[in-house]
Parts: sequence; C-alpha cells; structure tokens
Amino acid sequence: MATLDDRDMLYLIDSLQTSNLDDTVPTGFINTCTAVAFLVEALAKLPTSPPSIYLDLEGVALSRHGSVSILQIHVSPNDRTFLIDIHSLGETAFSTTGTSGQTLKGILESDTIPKVFFDVRNDSDALFSHYGIKLACVHDLQLMELATRNFSRRCVNGLSKCIERDITLSMSEREVWKETKEKGLKLFAPERGGNYEVFNVRPLPEDVLLYCIQDVHFMPKLWRRYNSKLSVAWAAKVQQAGKDRVALSQTAAFNGKGKHMALGPPGWK
Repeated sequence: MATLDDRDMLYLIDSLQTSNLDDTVPTGFINTCTAVAFLVEALAKLPTSPPSIYLDLEGVALSRHGSVSILQIHVSPNDRTFLIDIHSLGETAFSTTGTSGQTLKGILESDTIPKVFFDVRNDSDALFSHYGIKLACVHDLQLMELATRNFSRRCVNGLSKCIERDITLSMSEREVWKETKEKGLKLFAPERGGNYEVFNVRPLPEDVLLYCIQDVHFMPKLWRRYNSKLSVAWAAKVQQAGKDRVALSQTAAFNGKGKHMALGPPGWK
C-alpha cells in the first residue's frame, strides 16, 4: 500500500468526524507530524462509551530492551485503522500538538478516554520505557475474556485463540484471517524464518501492513462480546487488574517474557 500524502491523509482523518464514510477511503499510514496533529484532534473528539480507540504495537523485541516500530489505532465508530510510523517519527509522534494543544501522549495518559488493548503489559513497558508514557483508562481484552469464563481462570488466552473461539467468521473470512496471519508471521517471526526488523522497512511491505491491521480490526467485536457478559463485580476486577498490569510494567523488576505471562491475576483461579 502506498503512503498517503498529507492532503489525502487530512481528508481521511477529517472523514472520521462524518457520519457516513465512503468505503473506498483507505487505511492511513501516518508518517508526518501534520497528519499526527490532525489525527490527535479527531481522536480526542470521539465517543467514549463504548470505547472508540483500540490499540496495538509492533516492534523489534517490543519491550524496554527493544524498540517500537508501529502503533496501530483502530477507530471503531468509523471502522478505520491508522498505523503511526513510530520508527520514523520517534518521540514527535507522541508530542506533536493538534490545534487544541492535545497530543497523542495526552490521549494515552488520559483517565477519561478509554483505550482498549489486548494484554497491555509489553505495550505499556515499551511506551513507558522509551517515551515516558503512563497509560491510563485501559481496557484489557485478555483480562475481560478471562473474567467472563465459566471454567478455569488459571491461564490467559492469546488473541488468536480469542478471535477463533469468540468471533463468528464465515468460512472465507476465516481463511483470509489465517492466510494474512501466516504471511505476516513468515516475514517477522524468527521461528518461521523471518526477522522483526521487517517492521522497520519503508515502505512497509503490504503483507506486514495487512497483518498489523487485521488483529486490531477484530478487537471491537471482542470488547462487545466480553463486556456484555461482565457482571458489575467482575468489571471492577478487570479494571483494577488492568491498572495493576500497567503499574507492574513500569517497575524495574518487570519481565515481559516467560511462563509467568500466561498466568491470570492472583486470586482469579
């Protein structure tokens, strides 16, 4: 997919604030401060109930020990996904201000704008370690799924398992999803002969771009499914556990790799 120029990008971002979008409007790959500024203004005006903003990150050894390459933002009310080129923009992606003075860092740290992640721990670790971002108002889909179970809550599920089990897909949709995931894994996963450095190649290979878009695109459906099943008590537990995950990811002792990452919160078994 070709990178959009600023004029096209501004049209795309402006379209977020319209009620009817043309399906031909493309997904945006954002690699200029001008586009970041307009996107930030659009994000700040989105509805907050239910959440409008769904996020994921890709990078090389994504953590305090690696780097952030791409920040995916899916905007659910308009079904649009934006990929922010963190590899090229660096800290300016988070500090660039819109016309109201809002920044992406401000949105990520806002305690009134909900942000939905799937297992926020390593994403939070990378954002905090490299850019000093303290995530707030996080909805963690992995915890939401765990809370809605009527069987063992000892171990968490991965995103792929949640998509397979909890989203109704047609046969063709399932085939496309699996094919897109497989093509992406072959490019970046070392165990498949890939290299995570592919996330830093520009222009971004189309198979990688589609991989980045795909999973975050399904997250609103998962949120709706799990949220509809959460009791008030469990919703409170999920919110607290999400805060605990963010806080833990900011400590010096945090380790985002290992078998312990598969365990649910203490007391949830």
